[in-house]
Amino acid sequence: CRYINEGDNKPCLQEREAHQKMAKSFVLGLLLVLVGVEADGGLSPHYYKETCPLAEHIIRQNVEAVVYRDPRLAASLLRLHFHDCFVLGCDASVLLDDADGIVSEKNAVPNLNSLRGFEVIDSIKAVLEEACPLTVSCADILAIVARDAVHLRGGPTWEVYSGRKDSLTASLSEANKRIPAPNFTLDMLISNFHDQGLDIVDLVSLSGSHTIGRSRCVSFKGRLYGQDPIEPFEEHDIYHRYSEFFSSLRSACPPSGGDGTLVPLDLKTPRRFDNQYFHNLVRGNALLLSDDELIAGYEDDGVASLVWAYARDQELFFRHYRSSIVKMGSINVLTGEQGEVRHHCRYVNAYYH
Repeated sequence: CRYINEGDNKPCLQEREAHQKMAKSFVLGLLLVLVGVEADGGLSPHYYKETCPLAEHIIRQNVEAVVYRDPRLAASLLRLHFHDCFVLGCDASVLLDDADGIVSEKNAVPNLNSLRGFEVIDSIKAVLEEACPLTVSCADILAIVARDAVHLRGGPTWEVYSGRKDSLTASLSEANKRIPAPNFTLDMLISNFHDQGLDIVDLVSLSGSHTIGRSRCVSFKGRLYGQDPIEPFEEHDIYHRYSEFFSSLRSACPPSGGDGTLVPLDLKTPRRFDNQYFHNLVRGNALLLSDDELIAGYEDDGVASLVWAYARDQELFFRHYRSSIVKMGSINVLTGEQGEVRHHCRYVNAYYH
């Protein structure tokens, strides 16, 4: 210290204390990262490294087992994450049952007799509660399950940032308002995603989730009997819209009755997460009106150009999908002292017995 030769070591001690405080702050920050806790109380890919190190392994094993028995559940589990995040944020509000003061989002029009996979989440949560009581949130389970479901069907994988807390309430009205409908126009879709902080890249890439899963006839029957297919882009000879597409759908979905009949969203590779969905769109084989809207413009249009790009390049689709679903998974999350970690995903802790 430069003050020693001047016979006054008080400034030297102050300087040394300042350096020690800086060093302690640096070490503390480093430890927070290493144990998976963000200094700002946000999300982290290592959130459960110390508190429940086997969390993701336990979830993966359970998802593997159920998807092996019923491959269709992969789409159902992925859809739970979407329907959760688009209502109030990614807070597991979609999992809550009716209770005092809570009207379940499961009763919303987009969810009623449509969403499934709740029992899978219940089973996973029960195992995690045995291993790490009141540690892993239901909201984080939904995010990790969605990742594993996609990957198990041949899709990409990504690092899930955890640390979400579970909500203390649900909103039936918001579920009816915020979840995109199968008959949305392109403008409605763009506006809906924009309200969630998502852009057109997120809209198109996340719509690629329709490469797996099925839809009820009631969701697209209006297209079969109320309007004609959009005319093809004549300049693109490599893709042709199949005139028999609607005819084949009419055989599965008659004008009256059969509203609950399920039809694959991707008729070509319905159980594999790939870019076939986008090939279907450019060929005019979109099941839902909202899907067809993505290709309604010309190829140089911002949205339609992404559809064509993903049809040509599966790796580009996967890369954008990874980024977009991580982005979606951070919508209005509860962290830190907000919300709670539920003991049972269907009930807030105050009502659980």
